[in-house]
Amino acid sequence: MPAHTTILNRTILERLGLRSPVIQAPMAGGGDTATLVAAVNEAGGFGFVGAAYLTPAQIAERARDIRSRTALPFGVNLFAPQPDPAPSPLLDEALARVAPFFAELGLPAPIAPAHAGDPFAGQWPAVLDSGAAAFSVTFGLPPADTVQAAKARGIRVMGTATTVAEAVALEQAGVDAVIAQGSEAGGHRGSFLGDPAANLIGTMALVPQVVDAVRVPVIASGGIMDGRGIAAALALGAVAVQLGTVFLTCDEAGASEAHKQAILAAGEDQIRLTHAFSGRPARGILNRFMESVEDPDKPGAVLPFPLQNALTRPLRTAAAQQGRAEFLSLWAGQGVRLARRRPAAEVVAELLEGTGSAIRRLAGG
Repeated sequence: MPAHTTILNRTILERLGLRSPVIQAPMAGGGDTATLVAAVNEAGGFGFVGAAYLTPAQIAERARDIRSRTALPFGVNLFAPQPDPAPSPLLDEALARVAPFFAELGLPAPIAPAHAGDPFAGQWPAVLDSGAAAFSVTFGLPPADTVQAAKARGIRVMGTATTVAEAVALEQAGVDAVIAQGSEAGGHRGSFLGDPAANLIGTMALVPQVVDAVRVPVIASGGIMDGRGIAAALALGAVAVQLGTVFLTCDEAGASEAHKQAILAAGEDQIRLTHAFSGRPARGILNRFMESVEDPDKPGAVLPFPLQNALTRPLRTAAAQQGRAEFLSLWAGQGVRLARRRPAAEVVAELLEGTGSAIRRLAGG
């Protein structure tokens, strides 16, 4: 890699508050514990909290926990404000489809989930006061007032894009960096323009197109599990990478033991997109719940997000407690075979060393 390119990337990293190109992805639902975020930070990466399902009080507590473990900067992610879900004409069918699984786990029969309103407005003040150095959004654009408020506090603002059009919209909204999420990424698709299930551009194809379309720095995400993937993303013009699956099997990660074991045993051909758990397309390891609930002949029997997520939450909680992977949302990306069980510090060290080694090989050194 030419020296001037390395210097340019270092300058951009410093402007974004990053010490290296390694960012631990936010993983809403508990995977990104305070212990994990702090360990990633202390090893030279940048840890993120996926706070979309946390209450304001929980966001504040998580931030305090992180700050008690590390003085280094961290980020917080929220889902962008979402419209109220449309009522489903097949509510009874959706309840009936999951009822046998509730019974199998000894749970009461499922009931129609209630929508308490979008949580963003209540969560945002807690994020602003959390001490976070970065704030990112998924599923949409950050509201203009939050961008202004964040920047007034010196907080970098980032947004997730799965297409060039989304990246351009995020740049126009004032973000400091765009996270280009390729279709290989585990967990929810971050799409907000068009059909999320159709916006499936791979990371290798998406990143250079986004780099050419926007002037802000681009962070690559999706299927990247080692230094070779990081070097490839940097070669495509990204300044950093955001990795999720590689951290889910870390000792410090909050994923259930059943989830970790499923990742370690899975192959890339077992990874699927599904609406079954949350009502939005998300990528994870194929299991019985996904196969049984998602009937292509009756797609309306899966409720819209976040109602389906609320409907399946008791089932997923009980399944985690009972070690029943067949009922869990086993989020994972397509690079799943490269996952290992180890401390987060070892992961970050290997990612950084592997990146350097890959760059040296490409340079003929």
